[in-house]
Amino acid sequence: MSRRGVTALACLAALVALACDGAGSGSPRPSGSPRPGAPAVLTALGDSITTGFGSCLVLMSCERNSWSTGTGLRVESHYRRLRERNPALRGYNRAAPGARAAALAGQARTAVRDRADYVTVLIGANDACRGGIDAMTPVGTFRDQVDAGLRVLRTGRSRARVLVVSVPDLYRLWQVGHTDRRAVRAWSRGVCPALLADATSTAPAAAARRARFRERIDAYNGQLRAACRAYGSRCRWDGGAAHRARFGLDQVNSLDWFHPNTSGQDRLADVTWRAARWVDD
Repeated sequence: MSRRGVTALACLAALVALACDGAGSGSPRPSGSPRPGAPAVLTALGDSITTGFGSCLVLMSCERNSWSTGTGLRVESHYRRLRERNPALRGYNRAAPGARAAALAGQARTAVRDRADYVTVLIGANDACRGGIDAMTPVGTFRDQVDAGLRVLRTGRSRARVLVVSVPDLYRLWQVGHTDRRAVRAWSRGVCPALLADATSTAPAAAARRARFRERIDAYNGQLRAACRAYGSRCRWDGGAAHRARFGLDQVNSLDWFHPNTSGQDRLADVTWRAARWVDD
């Protein structure tokens, strides 16, 4: 065979594998290989929202529907989206129902043991959803506890990317649900009493309590934003995306009318994913 024929055959073989002009920038990656910079381990920290609580038609955690680490087909979680970038991605959900900011440092230590290189943080709802306004975590204490958790991550996994998510607008949940008998009945069983107790009351004291609750959530979000900024360039604040999301009753479960159902989890995944712009940096 002539030299020209040998060259043509070699070029054809190269086309099948990559490209006729040889390997170079822009060449497609082999199927199943991770995209450069894609996380290898995702760990979720937080409370019952992140565990998918109540999204499987029972009032218990259902991690397959988590906005962060969920593996189920009904939620386009961060984990599922990142699997497109790294099929070998491992996900760990270290969130816990009832967790407050005080638990964040312990959860972060577990993320360090996981060797996480992407960590999501959603905390604060339980710091506000106490028996009453006076029982809510003070804003300064909340900030100290968030800082303690982030310090563990920065010390133990200095190269990890961290996404800090704003606390959803729970006051809006009262706004859209206090005229729904089913929601009011469920809330009367002790769901977030600082906000949702006496949900139909128009008394000045009830209105003042709800206003103070709303202010506290805003204050927590301000501290979450500031804590992420203090962490440095490896931390990304969601810009208030989760708090701005217009959740309705069709996006919470029909048992406690509080925790997101699969639609709500999917919505939370979507708005926070768009905030995590570094994934495609």
